[in-house]
Amino acid sequence: MNIVFDFGAVLFTWCPAELLRRYFPERAASEALAAEMAQVMFAHDDWHQFDRGALSMGAVVTRTAARLGLEIGTLTDLVESIPDHLVPMPATVALLAQLRSLREQQDDAPRLYFLSNMPLPYARALVQHHDFLQCFDGGIFSSDVALIKPEAEIYALLERRYTLVPARTIFIDDNAANVQAAQARGWQGIQFASAPQVMAQLLRHGLALRP
Repeated sequence: MNIVFDFGAVLFTWCPAELLRRYFPERAASEALAAEMAQVMFAHDDWHQFDRGALSMGAVVTRTAARLGLEIGTLTDLVESIPDHLVPMPATVALLAQLRSLREQQDDAPRLYFLSNMPLPYARALVQHHDFLQCFDGGIFSSDVALIKPEAEIYALLERRYTLVPARTIFIDDNAANVQAAQARGWQGIQFASAPQVMAQLLRHGLALRP
């Protein structure tokens, strides 16, 4: 069995609306305004190209500031600070550690991988500062391969690189479209809501986890 984790909002906190309320309190003065602003900033193609590695941090800041009428210095501060706000989620990290520990108990324990849409500077910062990521047997950051979820090619690349059998691969992601893209390739999918919810679903797959 293979288990593939997303990063943002699964293993690391990702709360873009809260960031915008902190850095642009007048423009994001309410939860609704902050959520709307987060959508037009982070769901835009410019940010997707940053995820893909096709736009630099400076370029995405310049384009976004011009498009949304934001003060470029403040936006630069926000974008540069994002790695500091990607905080490990303890319950999911504990689940990951449990899965890794199965290797010492079971010959057929699952192998662990990641598949994350992540701009290059953020990906490098996470790997540098979080030793628990060594639990993974491998994985792909979007900015390293110029592909992003939910494009089928990025799932196919992970399959080829690590010889994953789709029917024996479980994908965990908070984004429904990303999960559906994995399922379209024959993977099993879990849309993340919480670590206990994921653990319950993994237990149904026969994994010997401690609830």
